[in-house]
Amino acid sequence: MLAITPIYAALIALLYVTLSVKVILQRRSDKISVGDGGSKMMIKAVRTHSNCAEYAPIGLLLIAMVELQGAGGVLLHVLGLLLLAGRLLHAYGFGRTPQIVILRQIGMGLTFTAILVAAIANLVLAL
Repeated sequence: MLAITPIYAALIALLYVTLSVKVILQRRSDKISVGDGGSKMMIKAVRTHSNCAEYAPIGLLLIAMVELQGAGGVLLHVLGLLLLAGRLLHAYGFGRTPQIVILRQIGMGLTFTAILVAAIANLVLAL
């Protein structure tokens, strides 16, 4: 049974919904129903949201598999915090105007670290 991964899945889901609402509000503001309408702010909102949708699922899936294989709570919380912090920092840094590039870079670094460590942990635990 999963006890730790759902905490991070829920927190990342809250971030995802927040980013979704930002897209909706930008669509209303720019009066854009479909696509980006050539609006730089719309493109930024959509890409910020999409980036979360692209990276969070694989990270959460890998963390869940690590947990199902019986890894300790400390490792699971470290992985979850890395992924959550990475997604938050990236969304904030990328979504700002002008972008805060260092936060975007740190966010991706933390995200990749969580994914890579979780992948390696899965291989080690499976062997």
